[in-house]
Amino acid sequence: MLKKIILALCVLNSLQAGSVFAAGQDREDGLPGMPYRIPSDKEFRVCADPESLPYSNQKGEGFENKIAEVLAKDLGKELTYEFWLDRQGYLRNTINAQRCDVIIGMGSDVDTLRTSKPYYRSGYVFVYRKSSNYNIKDWDAEDLKKGIIGIVGESPPTIPLRDHDLMANARPYRLQRDLNLSPGHMIDDLVAGKIDVAIIWGPIGGYYAKQSKEPLVVVPIPEYKSVNVKGKEEWNISVAVRKKDKDRMEMIQGALDRNQAKILKILDDYGIPHKPVVLGDKIGN
Repeated sequence: MLKKIILALCVLNSLQAGSVFAAGQDREDGLPGMPYRIPSDKEFRVCADPESLPYSNQKGEGFENKIAEVLAKDLGKELTYEFWLDRQGYLRNTINAQRCDVIIGMGSDVDTLRTSKPYYRSGYVFVYRKSSNYNIKDWDAEDLKKGIIGIVGESPPTIPLRDHDLMANARPYRLQRDLNLSPGHMIDDLVAGKIDVAIIWGPIGGYYAKQSKEPLVVVPIPEYKSVNVKGKEEWNISVAVRKKDKDRMEMIQGALDRNQAKILKILDDYGIPHKPVVLGDKIGN
């Protein structure tokens, strides 16, 4: 959201480039001239990207779409969407413009929104072809020195990659996705043999590895040294609403608590790597 970020990368964008989280709280913050529809209190209005699998799309095929369905059903509300490409201005033109009320996946310590208790935790992963016979569990693996490593430029794993003198092996990918390419195009390159190891945000790597006809190995990357934004590999993920929407969040939190097992099954069905939540984990700790 970081989503999204690409959820997690959105979290990083906000910290590295001052992007999506620096937004106001009023309806007038939306794009000038955009219509504003008075919502029904029977709606569960979700903000989502229209073409960002595995998170969401307009057909409702993403894992966050499925989580939204579970929450809406539990609350007895009609699920509706405001679709907007997750780019700079996303929050300003969606939730902060009152065109939707809920973001399903957001970094838990984003302070411009009210967030639920974390409902899962994920991180970056190593992905490689099973046929390579690599054995990569951490940054000290000798097999990391043998091939070309795909990595998103300026993402947290670039820090340990540099610290282990592996940058010469790296092939950088853009932080801001080219909309002409699949979010999983790094995995496509891995399958095609253009790279030998992909270092990628877990939900994207896990989902596209599961879709691949080529058997792939997905290994969660251990947290790197001290937990801080530059070396951080894992993130707690929450549902988010506007700061002022305390009652709405209490309602959503109840639905999350009642449906945690269903939500974790959705993550598993989509191949989303997840770990137990680490309470109190904060960026910069």
